[in-house]
Amino acid sequence: MERGGFIYILTNVNRTVLYIGVTSDLIFRLIEHREKTHPKSFSAKYNAIICIYYEAFTDIVAAIDREKEIKKWRREKKEKLINATNPSWIDLWGEIKQW
Repeated sequence: MERGGFIYILTNVNRTVLYIGVTSDLIFRLIEHREKTHPKSFSAKYNAIICIYYEAFTDIVAAIDREKEIKKWRREKKEKLINATNPSWIDLWGEIKQW
């Protein structure tokens, strides 16, 4: 049985950092970021805990491929992707945690 997955983009309060990740459990992973479970990680170091974008996939392999694709993009293209669905860059955690 194939497991689904998500890609997500986090930023910090000043919106200066973009972190792109992939996971099979978005809620669990975002809690890890918010609680800084891994204090030496990039997201913890740069306080990237605000989820401003995500995509859902029925196949984890497709999610991993998409994460690799987006990571190669220049910041301008990443911002365009975010702005298409979340132009105010609001934290989507409130929406996600209610699933």
